[in-house]
Amino acid sequence: MIRTLIFVAAMALVGCATAPPPYAAAPNAAGAGYSEQQIETNRFTVTYRAPGGADAGLLQDYALLRAADLTLEHNHDWFWVDHRGLDQATSAYSGPSIGIGVGGASIGNHVGFGTGLGMSFPLGGHTAQSARAASLEIRFGEGAKPDQPNAYDARSVETNIRARLNTQ
Repeated sequence: MIRTLIFVAAMALVGCATAPPPYAAAPNAAGAGYSEQQIETNRFTVTYRAPGGADAGLLQDYALLRAADLTLEHNHDWFWVDHRGLDQATSAYSGPSIGIGVGGASIGNHVGFGTGLGMSFPLGGHTAQSARAASLEIRFGEGAKPDQPNAYDARSVETNIRARLNTQ
């Protein structure tokens, strides 16, 4: 009996673990992956979406990586982030919970009545911030990158984020 309970608990933990989303183009508007929309000749909105939610930092890195790739694809040197957006995912629970159930039934002359008490304790804390999408509104630039926090060198961003995330 104990072995069965341990096996069931282990399988539940494995089922809860989710792999990070891949860095790839989204197959459709609501699918996981990156997408971009051109606003003006030199301005785009870049979005990286994980419909089930993922680590917010990872989604922001993927959006920055796509912005860098897009900048290089359009033969520019750097990009400027005018606006950042993060679609936060909400957590269903954050701590222990208790549930009580009561039920009854009667069939013919037979009456049944039952009660139940359940308790749950989440394993692991919610330390990572979760999000469904990260978006950036960017515009391209050429030549020397401005020395401002919202300006990013496209080659440097692409090299550093790909190395850190092991994406090709």
